[in-house]
Amino acid sequence: MFQDWSQWIYDTFSIGQPVQYRIMATLVVAVFLFLLRKLILSIFRSRIQDVKTRYSWEKSSLYLNYFLFILIVIPVWFRELHVFGTFFGLMAAGIALVLKEPILNFFGWIYIIVRKPFDMGDRIQIENVEGDILDISFFEFTLLEIKNWVEADQSTGRIIHLPNGWVFTRPIMNYNQAMNFIWHEIPFMITFESNWQKAKDILLKIEKDKLQALSKEILPEIEKANRKYYIEYKKLDPTVYTKVKENGVMLTLRYLCPPKQRRNYEQIVVEETLRQFAKHADIQFAYPTTRFFNAEEYPK
Repeated sequence: MFQDWSQWIYDTFSIGQPVQYRIMATLVVAVFLFLLRKLILSIFRSRIQDVKTRYSWEKSSLYLNYFLFILIVIPVWFRELHVFGTFFGLMAAGIALVLKEPILNFFGWIYIIVRKPFDMGDRIQIENVEGDILDISFFEFTLLEIKNWVEADQSTGRIIHLPNGWVFTRPIMNYNQAMNFIWHEIPFMITFESNWQKAKDILLKIEKDKLQALSKEILPEIEKANRKYYIEYKKLDPTVYTKVKENGVMLTLRYLCPPKQRRNYEQIVVEETLRQFAKHADIQFAYPTTRFFNAEEYPK
């Protein structure tokens, strides 16, 4: 069947045909595939509610369109491809030298599609750039930037375009590839004179009241991550660690939370901690201070 189709293409639009016929055939194929894709998307777009799934459908159909266009148009312009083998070989070598970066980016796109170091919607860091994946195209991927001059993990509103070739030359840190939770810590420094045990009990109660509900969502994520990666966490519940520092006692809350909601959960915990500590006179926050002595009061 494929041979019959190829022969029909060769006979209808052979190299001996006038150029205008081959140009017209190319345009007809392009328009037909464009309209066919639009028709298919219009049918499935109304049925697919998930944004990520709809995006994947649109991207996949676009790549298929490109492939079919090349598959159909090449026979229109070249009847005997082996005649041009040497020419194409030399031209390919020259193109590889001149277009080194675009070629690297194209193979980077193939690597991203096949190996999936990140996917649509993932939050990643590469070099000093952090953001959420908005788009993955042939030569670049697009991020919605976070941090920079904005506190914590909030968006700056800027769009960043990065070359696909970076996946071969730079480390990629994916916030939620293994599981949709990351560890976060909030330190609180209290004075040596404070009742640190009471303060720790208060923090543990806050964690239990405000963060314990996350544990139900964490277990399925851990099981999902273990199917692909060797991730072993023996303690998943929120906890508080104690450490003596120069200026006081450091109490550090440690818990798992969704990467895109890290700041929200931190605000909940910090505000509740401020309210609870304010109720106890024997718990005081420590902060840098300077003490001055009167030489007259302390004679040598």
